[in-house]
Amino acid sequence: MAIELIPLPLPASADPSKFQHFGREVKGIDPANISDKEFEEIQDALYKHDALLFRGVDLSPEKQYALTKAFDPTVDSYGHGNNKTGSEKKSILHPDLKTIPRVPQVQLIGNGTVYNHEGLAEAMLKHPSHTTFHKTRVSPEDEAKGITRFYRWHIDAALYDLSPPKVTTLYGIQVPDGPTQVCRYDDGTGDELPVPLGTTAFVSGRTMFDILPQELKSVAVRARVKYAPHPYVWMAPAHAMSTALGIESEGLELPLDELPPWEESKRKTLPVTWKNPVTGELHFQVHPCGAAELIIDPLPEGAKREGALYPDGAHLTDLKEVRGLLYKMQRPAIAPTFIYPHDWKPKDLVLFHNRGVLHTVVGAFTKEQVRAFHQCNLAASEDPKGPTPEDVKKYA
Repeated sequence: MAIELIPLPLPASADPSKFQHFGREVKGIDPANISDKEFEEIQDALYKHDALLFRGVDLSPEKQYALTKAFDPTVDSYGHGNNKTGSEKKSILHPDLKTIPRVPQVQLIGNGTVYNHEGLAEAMLKHPSHTTFHKTRVSPEDEAKGITRFYRWHIDAALYDLSPPKVTTLYGIQVPDGPTQVCRYDDGTGDELPVPLGTTAFVSGRTMFDILPQELKSVAVRARVKYAPHPYVWMAPAHAMSTALGIESEGLELPLDELPPWEESKRKTLPVTWKNPVTGELHFQVHPCGAAELIIDPLPEGAKREGALYPDGAHLTDLKEVRGLLYKMQRPAIAPTFIYPHDWKPKDLVLFHNRGVLHTVVGAFTKEQVRAFHQCNLAASEDPKGPTPEDVKKYA
């Protein structure tokens, strides 16, 4: 049976014209048992469409690790390192991940208590909720009515020492039923998004770049973002914005001299836009919560200066200014019309291009609603490539 690619079912909130390239359901291939030729087809499809869905999959942790590793064969460490957070309990990631003992590259995530699971006698899982991370929260009364929020828009990446993974695989094992929730932005726009319970929401970094006005495209192709050292420890005391697209600037970040030992040479400075290895398109790929500085190159020779932002380049180190500029560029793309909220079913396997999309968990569960997923991504063999000089000339 030949591979078949079918557009993903979009919610009524989505604008179909913005999803012509994004997302495909794959039929005709068992992702747990693929030939080299089938993998080449999957790899090509993933980079072209950024997210692939396989339904009804039986997938062991070993098979999931092997599939993930096939995209970057020389690597073998989980995206945050096989100990996930450097044994640092202050990290905001610490409560969310439980390692599968025999395959440390695969993490168990979810909600509730899981027993006798892949070598774990008992695992107490906690679904990340905006109530523990945002500056403000939905009232308990509204929460009881099904009102919720995005948790944290992000890229799967340590953003310190290790290179961002190319691909994340997410496998739904136990998926609780429940009513649709309404994700509220609470930013004065009135934006709301109906979402399935416990959805993973995705936005295309390609769309995020494509919809920018010209003057911001120019900044995006000329800019690099410098991340804080140990960013998940650094940001832990701080609070997120109501849209989950970054941190409120309240001066609550952990001072650099109170972080675990770090080296300046291991801090990541990455392009704001990452070049797709198959399509050549640019994807706006910034983890807004970990960003500490922005370095913007001057306009290239011959570029039009009238109306240009930062024509002579800039090095922005004021956190409020850095975050404000990134928010201005990223917020349009998380409008409801641009979001794909996946409606998980048991045995769904989703592969997503971690260098081409941003994603977030959404919603909240009760303690009785047990959810168990396996997640795998691997720190890449190299950093992502940014725009070419030709790209800079085109967009600057």
